[in-house]
Amino acid sequence: MAITQLSIFLPNEPGALSGAVSRISGAGINIRALSLADTRDFGILRLIVSDIDATVAALDDIAIAARTPVVALRMDDRAGALDEILKILSAARINIEYVYAFTANLPAAACVVMRVDDTQKAEACLLAAGRSVLDDEELRSLFG
Repeated sequence: MAITQLSIFLPNEPGALSGAVSRISGAGINIRALSLADTRDFGILRLIVSDIDATVAALDDIAIAARTPVVALRMDDRAGALDEILKILSAARINIEYVYAFTANLPAAACVVMRVDDTQKAEACLLAAGRSVLDDEELRSLFG
């Protein structure tokens, strides 16, 4: 049920992110969510895209670090919504490595993406708690 995220190494220099995004958009690929973390020498661009294989092809000379399963779920757009989700995972002793959020065609809602130490256990706990965990098909439907 997890969705697939691409992690891409980029040099930490002016224009690197712009160049990668231009190539992706030039190939007609929709970037649905992204996160960029940096170190002194390089950045890690994490992407949720409309077409993974086309993205890899568009970035053929850039190192694709990983195709990573991540948990994505709907979250109410209100104070405390993320806290409730995090408490579910904390109670199940699931470690969160990183998290980012995005919006889509959802009334009063957003989506949160999490890399966790046990994807299947996290999804099971969230589903048992009545949360809407997304798969690739459901994610595509959010963007029309």
